[in-house]
Amino acid sequence: MKRIVVCGGTFDHFHPGHRDFLRQARELGDELVVIIARDETVLRIKGFSPTDSTEVRQAHVLETGIADRVVIGHAGGDMFAILDELRPHVLALGYDQRISEEAVHNRCPWCETVRLEAYHPDKFKSSLYRKTRKK
Repeated sequence: MKRIVVCGGTFDHFHPGHRDFLRQARELGDELVVIIARDETVLRIKGFSPTDSTEVRQAHVLETGIADRVVIGHAGGDMFAILDELRPHVLALGYDQRISEEAVHNRCPWCETVRLEAYHPDKFKSSLYRKTRKK
């Protein structure tokens, strides 16, 4: 049986930190599925819309060749709905993602949660790139 790993994010201003996040997630199993957050989800969670379109962000992740599948997240407020559908063995969370391991376990008890390491967060963080682009 394949060990399926899922990770997700905005992946705006795609940078080496994102690539490392995907690489770490990939090492946790046999198949990696990446969920790209919809613009409306990013706005709801972060309070602003991503700079790059959903399609551009999806293309950047696909171009790495790291993921086996790259899907767009569901619309609506239930971020766990797609996990119910994908039924991963592992959910890989970024070091700065605001969801707790406990919340994942409570909703998806079949799913192991792994918090990934930061990759030079002082240099590679989307918020830093967003500030640079605004100047």
